[in-house]
Amino acid sequence: MKIILWFILLVLCWPLALLLLFLYPLIWLLMLPFRLIGVTVNALFDLIKALFGLPARILRA
Repeated sequence: MKIILWFILLVLCWPLALLLLFLYPLIWLLMLPFRLIGVTVNALFDLIKALFGLPARILRA
């Protein structure tokens, strides 16, 4: 599906398509640290949730 959208963009507005084609890897590299921070924060929240849920699991068993 993405490739079809790229071809439509290339036909309708090829300078923008070429600009996005070259900028996409740079934007991806700029967003990579934020994605890593997001994964880390998500893992931290899952750990906290597991620690608070552990006593309930112990009492339930």
